[in-house]
Amino acid sequence: QVQLAESGGGLVQAGSSLRLSCAASGRTFSTYIMGWFRQAPGKERELVARIMQSGGSPYYANSVKGRFTISRDNAKNTVDLQMNSLKLEDTAVYYCAAKSSPFSDYDYWGQGTQVTVSS
Repeated sequence: QVQLAESGGGLVQAGSSLRLSCAASGRTFSTYIMGWFRQAPGKERELVARIMQSGGSPYYANSVKGRFTISRDNAKNTVDLQMNSLKLEDTAVYYCAAKSSPFSDYDYWGQGTQVTVSS
């Protein structure tokens, strides 16, 4: 089992950058596929980025491709989301999540961190 805690959210202006971090408990962090999701008011939760256990094969939603970068440090049990060129539509609660298999649902979720982008 793994517990996840996000940090780094806040209020920023459009065009600026923000870095989210997710700290995981447990000794098996390196065995989990990690994802960053977001949910805006009135919208469904969407997968923003995903990174495999070894740190390879990152996936990005089209809406963030070229602006966001996901990375992980298995020695520190962290997964980060670097967000550049933020847009108003990036405003959402951001969650990190973990799953053990590409074919399973995400099993573990953090509590979320609010990102608000203002004009």
